[in-house]
Amino acid sequence: MEFKEVVSALSALAQETRLRVFRLLVEAGPEGLPATEIADRLGVRHNLMSTHLTILANAGLTTARREGRRVFHSIEFENTRSLLSFLVEDCCNGCPEKCASLLDEILPASACA
Repeated sequence: MEFKEVVSALSALAQETRLRVFRLLVEAGPEGLPATEIADRLGVRHNLMSTHLTILANAGLTTARREGRRVFHSIEFENTRSLLSFLVEDCCNGCPEKCASLLDEILPASACA
């Protein structure tokens, strides 16, 4: 992941509602949640939630799929893994063998794939 992408992702998450949406979608797993349910659970107006979801999607953190009349949003797990990898890339003074399991503990490769 490049610096520009990391800055975009972290900027998207640096807002309380979007961070709450992101955490809710992580909890929901790969099935995701309909936009209306996300808005209702977090007590946010639907039109405002749409804006937040667009910002998260533009940052590469979420993806959307249409099922009938509903739009489901879910975490883009590979991009999330890349973001976390970038953040801990030089962990332990660049000695990955000292902290190799850190990312696997945070988001195992098999989780929600």
